[in-house]
Amino acid sequence: MPSPSLHDHVRLTGRLPAPAIAAPPAAPPAAPRRADPARTPLGPAAPRRAWYAARPALAVYTAALVLHLVLLSAMIPPHGPAVSDRLQAWDGRLYTQIAAEGYPHGFTYTPDGELTGNNLAFFPLYPLAVRAVHAVTGLGWGTAAIVAAQLATIAALLIVHQLLTRLYTRRTATVGIVLLAAAQPMSITFFMAYSESLFLALAAATLLAAHRRAWLTAGCCAFLTGLTRPVGVAVVAALALAALIQLRRERRLSWRPIAATLLACTSTPGYLWWVAERVGPVDAWFTIQEAGWGTHWDRGSSLWQFLTETLHSGEGWVPVSVAVLLLAHLLAALLACRRTTWPPLLVHGAVIIVLTLGQSNYYHCKLRLLTPALIFLIPTATALAKARPATRALVLAASALFGCWYGAYMLTTWHYAI
Repeated sequence: MPSPSLHDHVRLTGRLPAPAIAAPPAAPPAAPRRADPARTPLGPAAPRRAWYAARPALAVYTAALVLHLVLLSAMIPPHGPAVSDRLQAWDGRLYTQIAAEGYPHGFTYTPDGELTGNNLAFFPLYPLAVRAVHAVTGLGWGTAAIVAAQLATIAALLIVHQLLTRLYTRRTATVGIVLLAAAQPMSITFFMAYSESLFLALAAATLLAAHRRAWLTAGCCAFLTGLTRPVGVAVVAALALAALIQLRRERRLSWRPIAATLLACTSTPGYLWWVAERVGPVDAWFTIQEAGWGTHWDRGSSLWQFLTETLHSGEGWVPVSVAVLLLAHLLAALLACRRTTWPPLLVHGAVIIVLTLGQSNYYHCKLRLLTPALIFLIPTATALAKARPATRALVLAASALFGCWYGAYMLTTWHYAI
């Protein structure tokens, strides 16, 4: 039967048919959100993702370790000390002694009755790590100290790579850890029985957790950083700034960032208080530092005197190279002061610079003390990440050779502390 016409519909119903209403267009599909690797649920692909994330850091660690050891062994004179002895040189022996014997119970004096420094000047977390490696593996104290440093270096490179990947790109992060582990003039320190590698791992973990807004994790890592080196105050300052940025963004008081910052503020004062209780005077730790290493706050006057005298006279390869490299570090820090640089990372580096250059410690130690400040790596890493692959490879290879050679030279030829 044919369908009724419009005329028949009007005749039968007395009204026009209602107009057809078109269905609304379907909404476009929402763009998929980029998953945060830290919050991605575990699944069958988790080990593969973890290996993909860890592969650059493990490769850089292996290559840097081999290059450091090859150059170090080649520069040790015949019948000289073993490579393992060089990796435990200077402060490494003192850290090992603390791990094996503990801390002294008071001030230390020379046979003439003059006050001198002792192991209370060194913070306790790295010796505790050495003791843990010794207890778990049964290795000798010196070997355990070297192994603890290697584990800390691996952790530091893994965490720094994740941090720089979040802040920049994966390629920039890979270039950055090459510069960190091999191209820095005293990067060999990370592979020695020193606390710089552990400090760097915990400092980078604090910054990474703060960037992910995992505040309690950041507070715990910052607390441990403050038990590793006195310059842990740089990590506290960076965490406090990150917490302040978060509170301003939320426009309300949140207890987690505040609690993380307060926790971070307790560890370094806690150790200084423990030294004071063990020795007697409130300023015991500072007195030990002054007596043993001549370290005190002088607002950079000793550094200025060193730079002016060294650059004016031009005498001595080590003083001149240290002066030039310190100026290069300062230039790199200035170049990193951009709007695109994450402010807590800037504060972390700036406080390390101020504390290192504003004290009267030995000038040849300053390059080592600056190695954990990631801010120096940013300008070069970002520039090389944009360069041609051949240019990037050539620059990284040349800088790594120089950095590893310089560290080996300071350990085998320079007769003073690093």
